[in-house]
Amino acid sequence: MLAIGAPSMDHGLWTELLRRHVLSLRDGQATQVDYAGMRADHKLLQQYLGQTSAVDRAEFDWWSSDEQLSFLINAYNAWTVELVLQGGPGIQSIKDLGSVFQSPWKKRLIPLLGDTRSLDDIEQGMIRRSGRYLDPRIHFALNCASVGCPALRTEAYQADRLNAQLVNRRAILTSKGV
Repeated sequence: MLAIGAPSMDHGLWTELLRRHVLSLRDGQATQVDYAGMRADHKLLQQYLGQTSAVDRAEFDWWSSDEQLSFLINAYNAWTVELVLQGGPGIQSIKDLGSVFQSPWKKRLIPLLGDTRSLDDIEQGMIRRSGRYLDPRIHFALNCASVGCPALRTEAYQADRLNAQLVNRRAILTSKGV
């Protein structure tokens, strides 16, 4: 049994990968992901994804709302990168990973909090429709690996800085007319 205030997950590996392989463009308005570099560091990404998958529902439920939300945003973004990497070096778009019958965001391949989920499950079910995280700035934090999506940050979201990170992300994008 966990004590109240059980520590949240350390997102250091994800920050390390983002700093190595995400290039900020136009003052943070856009970013470019070096997928070849991510592929070269795939073991680190898989280690981080393993850490997200190891978190159980009871542990997650003990965390503060900011700890939960930063965890879900980081998991979504990291698993999005993983999905692109699974498509191989020749894909032109994440959309190439889907089919006429199923978008790539609906593929159930993510072991998270005791269930196998899709990116859409995390974004729509766990974050947006849960009623738990009623913050429109979340839209600016989730990167779906597509041109029209918000830029991927060069650092992981952290519970102790989440408000400032979301304010900064939204300010950068809205000041540029995104």
